[in-house]
Amino acid sequence: MSNEISTVPYNRFSSTNIKIASIFSILYLGWIHWSMGLRVEHITSIIVLITLFFMGKTTRNLVLGFGFFILYAILYDSLRVWPNIQFNPVHVIEPFNLEKKLFGLNLNGTEVIPSEYLYAHKSDIKGFIAGAFYLTWVPVPLLFAVYLFFKNKKLLVHFSFAFLLTNLVGFLIYYLYPAAPPWYKIYHGDVVDFSISGSAAGLVDFDRIIGMPLFENMYTRNSNVFAAIPSLHAAYPIVLFYFGLKNKVRWLYILFFIDIIGIWYGAVYTLHHYIIDLLLGGLCAIIAIFIYERIFNRKEKRTFLDTYTELIRR
Repeated sequence: MSNEISTVPYNRFSSTNIKIASIFSILYLGWIHWSMGLRVEHITSIIVLITLFFMGKTTRNLVLGFGFFILYAILYDSLRVWPNIQFNPVHVIEPFNLEKKLFGLNLNGTEVIPSEYLYAHKSDIKGFIAGAFYLTWVPVPLLFAVYLFFKNKKLLVHFSFAFLLTNLVGFLIYYLYPAAPPWYKIYHGDVVDFSISGSAAGLVDFDRIIGMPLFENMYTRNSNVFAAIPSLHAAYPIVLFYFGLKNKVRWLYILFFIDIIGIWYGAVYTLHHYIIDLLLGGLCAIIAIFIYERIFNRKEKRTFLDTYTELIRR
């Protein structure tokens, strides 16, 4: 609701605020120092968050409102501590063969996977569209969260929590089934080589069109090449669409539905994901939404999401 305004006087340095900031800072810095070593970006992040937290009531609530996104970012950054390749064998040829068996297409007399077929018929227009949609996978959820912060704080908490749940399901599968993306099989064959860095693959066309190595810089820093299954790129817009429907703003959920189509197309066109990756990514979103609805959104029972919502309304 847009009129969610608390009448409780705001105390910038209340005991609650100090406890929240102190506990978070100690846990975050302690974890990062112990697990991977503090870097400049970690120090910068904590300074920005604490500054915003104590700057004013609105910025404090904004930080808390984005709490589940912040937790996601910490968990994602921490995946490098124990890479999934240390726990289970890496699969390169199996996803490729399954994709070809289920969705194989004929290209000049040769059976190929959809990624190869689409990229063989590439154009600058297709490359630009694919890249533009692929860029939306994180910014659009964050922009929607900002919108909800001002319009419906309860839905913001529920949306961001479902977003976190989706990632947790996806991370679990990363560890159970490490898998290479299509570009790895196409460029490097069947041999597993842990020295190979990430690749922008078909997204280099977008970089060339805009005259900036945007995706190249992004993917060469990717610490784990073998986390293609499931595609969380495919999962996020489904969560967005679901909560867009809950928000009941027609133009938003229509936009999110278009984003599903665009991101799924871009993932396959640019050689970053198999269709099976997308389907499993969609399944992650559905599982997370199911867990959220059955356990954490029960109208007859108060959950910690209700308590958290009240915290950011103060």
